[in-house]
Amino acid sequence: MPLPGALLFPNALLPLYIFEPRYQEMLEVALSEHRMFCVSLVKPQRAQWKTADDFFHVAGVGLIRACVGRGDGTSNLILQGLRRVRFSAFEQSAPFPIARIEPLESKTAPSVETDALGAKVLELYSRIKENGRQLPEKVDRYLSHLGDTEMLADLMAATFINDALRRQQVLEELDVNQRLRLVIQYLREETGSAAA
Repeated sequence: MPLPGALLFPNALLPLYIFEPRYQEMLEVALSEHRMFCVSLVKPQRAQWKTADDFFHVAGVGLIRACVGRGDGTSNLILQGLRRVRFSAFEQSAPFPIARIEPLESKTAPSVETDALGAKVLELYSRIKENGRQLPEKVDRYLSHLGDTEMLADLMAATFINDALRRQQVLEELDVNQRLRLVIQYLREETGSAAA
């Protein structure tokens, strides 16, 4: 599902409103099979997508956690991100794209540097909270004590990085330390925090 401005990170939740007939059809297929589909970012210079060249080929695959159909054929759903994937080929382009996907594995060798980068991300999150942007208490507690730095980077990018191209860059980065560095850089720039 190519969308302007929207990305799906592993472990993140993405609420979607399905109203276009082609995506209603896609949702029907997904619900009848494995309850999964990918969300891909439409390239910003495109008003909408027409071909596979109009959206990024690194995306997030997600599981439909909840779906409520409306009488008019539209649906509200919650998609939970499972993993990063790359589209390797397209089997169908209309009415919605169907791609062959290959899973992308993160490169991670936890180290002192990884822990330090994770601590810096949590410090920036504390500053974001001080400026009034806070998540619900349960999520806040979860994030504040999260030991999985890969998940921390993804959830912070999904929640607090506003620029879609920056989020795409974080999604495409497979080296966890570099992903953490990008999250730190973008959070600093977007929140105006110059502290080291």
